[in-house]
Amino acid sequence: PSAALVLLCSSAATVVIWKWLGKRQIQKKMEEARRTRDEGVKKMAKAVQQFREQVPSVQTDSILSLPLLELTRRLQEGSLSPKTVLYTYLEKALEVTQQTNCVRHFIPECEEQLQEIQQQREKGLLYGIPVSIKDHIGHKGHLSTCGLVQCLGTPVQEDSVLVKVLKRQGAIPFAMTNVSQSLFNYDCSNPIFGQTLNPFNHQKSPGGSSGGEGALIAGGGSILGIGSDIGGSIRLPSSFCGLCGLKPTAKRLRWTSVWHTHLLNVNVCSHPTPVPCTLGPMARDVDSLALCMKALLCEEMFQLDPTVPPIPFDEEVYSSSAPLRVGYYDTDGYFPLPPCMRRAVRETKEALQAAGHQLVPFSPPRIHYVMTELFLKTFFADGGRAWLDVFTGGIVDPNLKSQVNCCKIPRLGKKLLALILKPLCSLKKLKNVAMISTCRSVKEMWNHHHQIEAYHTEFIARWKELQLDVVLCPVLGPAFTTGYPGKLLTAISSTMLYNVLNFPAGVVPVSTVTEADEEELKLYQGCCDDPWDQTLKQAVAGAVGLPVAVQCVALPWREELCLRFMKEVETLCSGK
Repeated sequence: PSAALVLLCSSAATVVIWKWLGKRQIQKKMEEARRTRDEGVKKMAKAVQQFREQVPSVQTDSILSLPLLELTRRLQEGSLSPKTVLYTYLEKALEVTQQTNCVRHFIPECEEQLQEIQQQREKGLLYGIPVSIKDHIGHKGHLSTCGLVQCLGTPVQEDSVLVKVLKRQGAIPFAMTNVSQSLFNYDCSNPIFGQTLNPFNHQKSPGGSSGGEGALIAGGGSILGIGSDIGGSIRLPSSFCGLCGLKPTAKRLRWTSVWHTHLLNVNVCSHPTPVPCTLGPMARDVDSLALCMKALLCEEMFQLDPTVPPIPFDEEVYSSSAPLRVGYYDTDGYFPLPPCMRRAVRETKEALQAAGHQLVPFSPPRIHYVMTELFLKTFFADGGRAWLDVFTGGIVDPNLKSQVNCCKIPRLGKKLLALILKPLCSLKKLKNVAMISTCRSVKEMWNHHHQIEAYHTEFIARWKELQLDVVLCPVLGPAFTTGYPGKLLTAISSTMLYNVLNFPAGVVPVSTVTEADEEELKLYQGCCDDPWDQTLKQAVAGAVGLPVAVQCVALPWREELCLRFMKEVETLCSGK
């Protein structure tokens, strides 16, 4: 017995030591990643200082205030040099990231790209424009981490297709921005690089998962950025930070990153699913988005990836001034949004009507079914096991722990949890909280794919029946207090619908939160005044002065029409 006891104790001690060594190894990897980032910041700050000493007379504020189209014109004609613009934005980005922690890593090769574009025979559409890119978009020689420890090992071996095209068009990628861990949260934090803050209010989140882009652009440290969207990850940061952002139809733009080779079988942005991920631009105005799309939809893109439809940007559609037939709704009936977001839709609708457009009430069909049976079932078809794999050998961000712990509960446990929670919340949210919608067989998975296609057909039929050109609808906002997005996964129904449908959708800021909105929020009860409705109320409180946006939607492959509608909304609401 004593020998057995000694063996048991020694085994337990071995396990404890093994776990301690594992955690220590993880901490070392994270510390090394942070040290590399900090060294990069110091090097970039030194380069900026040297430039300022060489050219002390640069009118920084004047350059930073220029819209992208005007900045492009001056670079093309030579009245501004790419070097001056690059170092001006680097200096501002250093300032913004010090305040908000939005830059994951500066790209020192931007100085090499600066030299290369000056040797190009033709000036591309984005000649000399500094561009920031989201963490997981592959850039040669740099990590694509997604906030995961297991992605800290191997730098990307070559530029992604999108980065190659940006460079071909004369752009200068200069920074990679922070993201939420695993990209599956609309806050912006991870255990390696920390929490990114909203530049307008440091108590608030910039949104996610493209939150680093949102904070950097809104803070003035970048004029154009590239994000990605699989449930609202471009549109939510744009809403929270007062930017314009476009989620195109999937595969209208091509991207390839380390994600495709390193975590192909577990990552939601590369694994083939019926709800695809897509890249898109984020900027301060709609014209910037249009210019970016025009630059990217070029022969270079079509040659690098023949699977991208060779459809150049249609300038005629974007420049049209013909009246539009606009469907509209201010709630999808699933997760009622705060009063200011519904007000924004109503006021925009009135402005569009006054401008001569035809407004038609529209109601998206069966949102409860879409949220539970189509969207969440796509990502948790296996009960979340593939998603859990990405956290192996790492640390889970506090903002994701509730979802991760929920996925770890056995199926029977989830059903029992659903019964316990039933008196506390509405049935429509209950299934999502328990995440009990899974595909238990290949046949069930094929049927799930068929259900999504059937819903596409149903939705388009309703759209065509009303002869709509575009749709005006709400987007989640205003900016949540940090930490709250992880508690309210199901609040993204307004954006995730158009990921399921694979429709192009964009966000435009149209107003700000008023004192009257804040007073009205006190009376907000949501659907049934359950704990989730109360949590939303807490998340958006204290937002006076923060941006309020609307969402604009078009049919698949009609990005130019979507942008044209966004431009119309932007113009009509510019005074607000």
